[in-house]
Amino acid sequence: MKNSFDEKILDEANDWIIANQKVVLATVIQTWGSSPRPTGSRMIVNEKGDFSGSVSGGCVESAVVRECLGILKEKKPFKKIEFKISNESAWEVGLACGGEIAIYLEQIN
Repeated sequence: MKNSFDEKILDEANDWIIANQKVVLATVIQTWGSSPRPTGSRMIVNEKGDFSGSVSGGCVESAVVRECLGILKEKKPFKKIEFKISNESAWEVGLACGGEIAIYLEQIN
């Protein structure tokens, strides 16, 4: 079954690539406890910092954008990032009720 949201994100990524922009695809690969977005959720980020889609929300999402820009700058093809949030700080970063999330970042072309 095709997910129209994923198709929209990938179409937009393709448009950015055709416009000669570098693009990173961020995909939720694992979650534990509370997580606003399920495994498989995607977001794309271009070299300007524009993004589409969602992998979490709150501060986690802005940190993902920063990490995506970082791998573009460092010319890394991929990177795995993890966020582990205690119940006390969960709301501050967007993981309501605590939880953990792993996200795989990869440059696409």
